[in-house]
Amino acid sequence: MAYLVSLTARAERDLALLYVQINAEDSEAALKWHRGFKKAILSLEEMPNRYPETPESDKFRHLLYGNKPHIYRAIFRLLEKQKQVEVLHIRHGARRRFKRADVA
Repeated sequence: MAYLVSLTARAERDLALLYVQINAEDSEAALKWHRGFKKAILSLEEMPNRYPETPESDKFRHLLYGNKPHIYRAIFRLLEKQKQVEVLHIRHGARRRFKRADVA
């Protein structure tokens, strides 16, 4: 059964900021990459358990997207009873580990 994928306001802002940072409006390659990342996030509707738990907490999982050194993390939590995936935060993979306040 498919899960419902939703993005928090924070994750929506992160994704919009990433669009600007990579200059997706003026670069066909960047736009293609950004669309691929969004597609990967939406693919969480099928088997979200396939992604590993985050090093910071076993309550969260993360999807890694891109190639070194440009790897981004979509941090999400799985709400099994509701059959929902809630994407909490999107960040560059090289950033320091997140804190609870980063995903709240």
